[in-house]
Amino acid sequence: MFINRSSIILTLSRQVLRTTLDRKPNLSLISNIRSRTYILGIETSCDDTGCAILDTNGNVISESIHNQNLLHLRNGGIIPDVAQDLHRRYIEPTVTNTLKEANLTMKEISAIAVTLEPGLPLSLAVGMKYAKHLARKFDKPIIPIHHMEAHALVARMQQHISFPFLTLLISGGHCLLAVVEDVKKFKLLGKSIDSAPGELFDKVARRMKLRNLFEYSKICGGQAIELAAAKSLNPHIFKLPLPLVDYKDCNFSFNGLKTAALLQLHRKEEEHRIEGDQLIPEYNDLCAGVLMAVTRHLVHRTQRAMEFCKQYKMIPDENAQLVVSGGVACNNYIFKNLSVLCEEMNYKIYRPTPKLCMDNGIMIAWNGVEKWRRSLDINMATDLQSLDIRADSPLGENLIPLVEKSRIRIKLLKIKLDL
Repeated sequence: MFINRSSIILTLSRQVLRTTLDRKPNLSLISNIRSRTYILGIETSCDDTGCAILDTNGNVISESIHNQNLLHLRNGGIIPDVAQDLHRRYIEPTVTNTLKEANLTMKEISAIAVTLEPGLPLSLAVGMKYAKHLARKFDKPIIPIHHMEAHALVARMQQHISFPFLTLLISGGHCLLAVVEDVKKFKLLGKSIDSAPGELFDKVARRMKLRNLFEYSKICGGQAIELAAAKSLNPHIFKLPLPLVDYKDCNFSFNGLKTAALLQLHRKEEEHRIEGDQLIPEYNDLCAGVLMAVTRHLVHRTQRAMEFCKQYKMIPDENAQLVVSGGVACNNYIFKNLSVLCEEMNYKIYRPTPKLCMDNGIMIAWNGVEKWRRSLDINMATDLQSLDIRADSPLGENLIPLVEKSRIRIKLLKIKLDL
């Protein structure tokens, strides 16, 4: 059930007027109600329990997050059952703490924005059930949120980024290119046909045993590879392939690159007769090779997406903008080389602050704010039966077949791969 935001404000105003009995209407109080609109955001799509409260001007009133990273590092990866148990344990205290920090109660919250797609089903279900519990108990509407849409739009909270723009979303679970035409209008240009860059980094780092080194023991694989690569003295000794070089589309593939990196690692382990927890002497150089290969792939597919947008006039020249978001967007080497591409292609480039690139409640609440302003997807507490989670969910209209059919040829930008 969709409602108009103005009707909610009108109802609140009438309630205030009734309480004044025969006195003159308190116009300042009514104005205060109009301006004090708060959106509560809940995020449980993967392994972080995130919550935040924003007002409709985009101000962060409070935020809380419970991170499961260290536990999953010890387990060698995210175990869905474990992630679900931790979400169940921490969602109530996380939301309670967020309200406490904001000095607000649920009665003062205007709507609840919650991630319903895509993500780990067991994790998504925890957020959805708790949001529905709060909605029914306090009679609040729910705004369903698409996780990838939230990543794409959160940069608008900090920067003046007008529609349309191109977005590259890169994380441990996703890698895609899309044109963002409006808050709910996306055109998908390319996606990974197998794994995601963050997943590649994590698996290669784990197989290289980087976490056995103290400095990398408490960070994710992508961060470890970036830091180790910066120490490389010979970053070009490992020759890794450029994926999909003969495919004239904007899709991504990382499985072949991962296999090539692990094969190189295996050869070096045999060469040096590595045993147990030992690392190969060239681990910094292999990290550099992996990072450069992933970056080259991301740059080239993004370059073709820019050419496609130009050919089909999807983004005006004066509005050429690239938003890079998702956990892997925190990688400064990748962002630096994407910035070189944007300079060559006359694009402006943006990314959220590192904290907002990761999964968090702020981006969910912000997406809720953007929808609230336009009266989109506002579901009343009395009509929540249709709201459900979706583990896999496409982003917007699929233009990948058109991109493939166009077979746009480009002169690949030769990026200078200095670390």
